[in-house]
Amino acid sequence: MSNFSIIFWVVTVAVVFGLLWWKGQIARLSAYVQETRVELEKCSWPTWEELKGSTLLVFISIALLGIFTVVVDRLLFLIFIKLKF
Repeated sequence: MSNFSIIFWVVTVAVVFGLLWWKGQIARLSAYVQETRVELEKCSWPTWEELKGSTLLVFISIALLGIFTVVVDRLLFLIFIKLKF
């Protein structure tokens, strides 16, 4: 990469950062991150056992839905073949 392109990108990033700072966007982003951290501290997180149980339940549900979809698809296929649509 040439020196010109490096200087160009450094100046571009500096100008964008300066504009965002001037418009107050950096302060708003900082406040948003701080508020998010405070809210996340209020959350109750699941234990490892609860997380494993929920994950297993999701896997079983997906498998059952997949099996149901395959069975219904095969049945409809056989019905339409018999009716010759």
